[in-house]
Amino acid sequence: MVDEFKLRAKLDESRVKDNWPVLMGKTIAKYTESVTMKEGKLYVKINSAPLKQELSYSRDKIKEIFNAELGNETIREVFIF
Repeated sequence: MVDEFKLRAKLDESRVKDNWPVLMGKTIAKYTESVTMKEGKLYVKINSAPLKQELSYSRDKIKEIFNAELGNETIREVFIF
């Protein structure tokens, strides 16, 4: 039914937003301003320059963690800004 009504993208985005503090930790979640997903791209806005730099190095790992949680290859790219 989810696929029939083309709700998969919104459902996955909601799951990513809900699981961001759980999977990334409270400290990272505290410095996160927004988490959005569109067309397989995850956009994360961080308000700490050092954390932003460190997460930029971990983009592939973030992609792997969330794709494992979603159970499919939904996220193709991660952008940290």
